Amino acid sequence: MQPDVSVIIVTYNSEKDIRACLESVLKERDHVTQEVIVLDNQSSDRTASIVREEFSGVKLIIPNKNLGFAGGNNEAARHAAGEFLLLLNPDTIILRNAIDRVVDFARAHPGHGLYGGRTLKVDGSLEPSSCWGLPGLWSLTMFATGLSTLFRQHSVFDPESLGPWERNSVREVGVITGCFLLTKSTFWKQLGGFDERFFMYGEDTELSLRCRQAGHRPIICPDAELIHAIGQSSSLPIHKALLLHAGKAEYIRCRWSGISKALALTLLAAGVRLRALGTQAARALGRSPSSPWVELWLRRKEWIGGYETKSKVLNHLKPSGENLRAKA
Repeated sequence: MQPDVSVIIVTYNSEKDIRACLESVLKERDHVTQEVIVLDNQSSDRTASIVREEFSGVKLIIPNKNLGFAGGNNEAARHAAGEFLLLLNPDTIILRNAIDRVVDFARAHPGHGLYGGRTLKVDGSLEPSSCWGLPGLWSLTMFATGLSTLFRQHSVFDPESLGPWERNSVREVGVITGCFLLTKSTFWKQLGGFDERFFMYGEDTELSLRCRQAGHRPIICPDAELIHAIGQSSSLPIHKALLLHAGKAEYIRCRWSGISKALALTLLAAGVRLRALGTQAARALGRSPSSPWVELWLRRKEWIGGYETKSKVLNHLKPSGENLRAKA
């Protein structure tokens, strides 16, 4: 019999997280039938061994190379049999039957295409990365001028943050992030899955844009709660910053054209430059903020071209002990 949902988890050196994640998925289930698929992107630690030895009911896929987050999810989805697909980060803990809740919500609210939940920090406070607003020239202008930093979580000056909203009500949003993303399998196939030009970051933003262009409006189910241990994706802030900005540049290059594309890339670079200058000024005054902005600006050629230059970024990642894709 077809399972209600296929839970897909893409891992890379996730041995510190995967056991707790899978235990929560299996424990916090009620009436919704599920299959669980882990695709391990050539980990050098014990991630695959933990799944194989301790979770016999979980389907383990090991490709012959690291497919990245987009390619890994696409490959795992080809092996999925569920009516729904749920993409889940390995650094998450499912709470209070969250998977059942989001599946029930999607059935009660059909036609939105993509469904997300409410992510929390370990202490139970809001961790807002389950969803964002779509990037646009206005939000990039706010980034370039520094106003999005000066007025964080302001609905006008920091629009991608979605303002002070606590993710505690049903709401349509621009982007559902890949840390917890539910969709019908048929709709995933209709969209063609993730665009594999995006290796790790930006793929969910681009997918959400195509969802909206298809006439659907991604939506948040606030009752589907989970813990997300954000920020475990790389060993140093600069590595994460390089990858994030490569994803942002790739999104601009793939989805915009002409003057808008040129302006958007200029605004993105200007925002990085402004923050690099601020960091340098702080250091000149005797403060030493821990910030990647100066190096990110100096290495802008590695990310401004998007994932065409991703190999330069990925070569700097240390493979041991890192979760290559804990979604920021």
